[in-house]
Amino acid sequence: MRVITGKAKGKRLKAPSGIQTRPITDMIKEALFNVIGSDINGAYLLDLFAGSGSVGIEALSRNAAGVIFIDQSINAVKTIEYNLANCKFNNNFEIYRKDVFKALYILHKRKLKFEYIYVDPPFNSDTIIDRVLPAIEKADVLKETGLLIIRTRRQKELPTILLTLDQYRVNNYGDSTLHYYRKQEEERLDDGNI
Repeated sequence: MRVITGKAKGKRLKAPSGIQTRPITDMIKEALFNVIGSDINGAYLLDLFAGSGSVGIEALSRNAAGVIFIDQSINAVKTIEYNLANCKFNNNFEIYRKDVFKALYILHKRKLKFEYIYVDPPFNSDTIIDRVLPAIEKADVLKETGLLIIRTRRQKELPTILLTLDQYRVNNYGDSTLHYYRKQEEERLDDGNI
């Protein structure tokens, strides 16, 4: 696992030990950032269930304005700290060692909003994503033009329409799937296209 491009290009990243984490592969991460493109430059990203911090660190390497990493595992937090130091990043980020639901409440209270929210819960906890999606909507931390990206195991189906979000893209990579959501438009064309 490495940083693909930008300021920290080529830097190797450690992954937390244990079976709870399934680090994102370089191929999936590259595909994800191909979708985001240069819009990450100057944007804010929230990395939920951050694990190694690989996605948030890639965003920082590509000139994101800031990243907040959230993971409740001390092992993951220490790994994120190590990876950030190894990549020579010492500002424009925060790390919360907290339960995701408590962290979302804090971010809501701080009135923080993000252009990108990346969610990568453990594959062995299949029901957690069903609780996380409404919590993200309730916390109202996604900007109006923001993008919510969720990585799940390939067999996990997610709803195409949430309370305020529509799924507009799904990409499969091996045993993983990336689901992309954006805020619903108030007015739609008759054929359902935006």
